Amino acid sequence: MARIAGVDLPRNKRGVIGLTYIYGIGDSRAKMILEQAGIDENVKVQDWTDDNIREIARLITNGFKVEGELRGEVQMSIKRLMDIACLRGLRHRKGLPVNGQRTRTNARTRKGKRKTVANKKKATK
Repeated sequence: MARIAGVDLPRNKRGVIGLTYIYGIGDSRAKMILEQAGIDENVKVQDWTDDNIREIARLITNGFKVEGELRGEVQMSIKRLMDIACLRGLRHRKGLPVNGQRTRTNARTRKGKRKTVANKKKATK
């Protein structure tokens, strides 16, 4: 089993797909890393040699922020926005969409489960 940057890569997937399981590495970075390592992107992870795995791990650790380091940086950026109380920070603090999406409908992922608000009852005579 290939373990790179603290992540166990799936054995039966193509190399380019397997690398995307690492936080901070997407399609284009995975292709670039495999190209620099001299590995065909269609070769499955289980067919990588130990030398291939070492080379990929070296390229990732030297070239990119991934996993814990990247997650920490993202969280610090969000905390900075919240501390300076800019609009984006306030939206993060309230748990609303940050980048201008509508909230009258949709936005359920950010807002959470619906909280029904009852109408005010009319007084009877």
